[in-house]
Amino acid sequence: MQIHPLITDSKTLSDFCARMAKSPYVAIDTEFMRENSYWPELCLVQVADAHEAAAIDPKAPGIDLKPLLDLMVDNEDVLKVFHAGGQDIEIVHNLTGKTPHPMFDTQIAAMALGLGEQIGYGNLVDAWLGVQLDKGARFTDWARRPLDKRQIDYAIGDVTYLIEIFPKMLEELRKTGRGDWLDQEMERISDPSHYENDPSEAWKRVRIASRKADVLGRLKALAAWREKEAQDKNLPRGRIVKDETLADIASHPPRVQEDLGKVRGLSATWKTNDIGNRLMAAIASHKPLSKDEMPERDPKRPGLGKDGALVADLLKLLLKIRSRDINVAPRLLARTDDIEALAAGVRDDLAILEGWRYDQFGRDAVDLVEGRMAFAVKNGRLKMTRTE
Repeated sequence: MQIHPLITDSKTLSDFCARMAKSPYVAIDTEFMRENSYWPELCLVQVADAHEAAAIDPKAPGIDLKPLLDLMVDNEDVLKVFHAGGQDIEIVHNLTGKTPHPMFDTQIAAMALGLGEQIGYGNLVDAWLGVQLDKGARFTDWARRPLDKRQIDYAIGDVTYLIEIFPKMLEELRKTGRGDWLDQEMERISDPSHYENDPSEAWKRVRIASRKADVLGRLKALAAWREKEAQDKNLPRGRIVKDETLADIASHPPRVQEDLGKVRGLSATWKTNDIGNRLMAAIASHKPLSKDEMPERDPKRPGLGKDGALVADLLKLLLKIRSRDINVAPRLLARTDDIEALAAGVRDDLAILEGWRYDQFGRDAVDLVEGRMAFAVKNGRLKMTRTE
């Protein structure tokens, strides 16, 4: 494979992307920094096909990333291969408003092949290629320039090995007939709605004990205000106000700005400065949550009492047995919310009652809940048995 020097100019990048656009699939990885910012700072992009690979410097003066971004989000003829690509996809979405498509995530594929729920890249490379990666550069400050050869070689390794592993995984998926199992998961992680930061939805990420409409309405206004402040200043949310402080203010709102000086978690300067004034304006603008917005006490779990909880535990045991028998990660087969919903009597809009999940787990799960199946121990091995 030809490994190119670090790409730092638009012409070289454009020519490279034109060649990549002729490949049936490419491996993509990014290096970024986000410890001190709201928006992840893109520092390096690595791309490879079966013949050549390169790292691209998005921080190079004057470089035009459009050919690269077009390859990722507008070229439907090239499959984009990632490993644990959630944060890579988020960065692309921030830059374009779109997500890479079509795409393939080797971490999710590994779940279908019985390699665990969240296998790391190093373990994946070791399992499939017998290569142990040099991890010496993994704590690199990727925003700092210049990058030395060892750092660039380390980064490019994230795609050169991936491009070797992908066809091997694909062949194994074909042999086992599990390729179709992944389609739904790949579409889910490439859904742009998963990467949109809507300030009006930010309150749902903040833990708060109260279920009063007025308190939650205040939290919604405060969380939206914090999200906009963090975006405008490009700072992590917690640098503006921490979650627990936000919840405390929502539950016990200050009457006047001067009271902010007494709030634990806020600087005393907030009682007179502009950001404190904007916080008070957010409080003043709040409206109680409507009935439609109020969170459910137990989503998808109507009537899941003590007996229902025991049924859910039995279903989780069944999940372990089925996952063991077919050698697939349990989380790919069924999620806890769906299992608990089934135990509570829900039968609609559950992923485990559709498609391959129904064939592999859902049918037996329903039979267990409805008394047509039971557990049995045979030759020291826990199995399922029909009661009819």
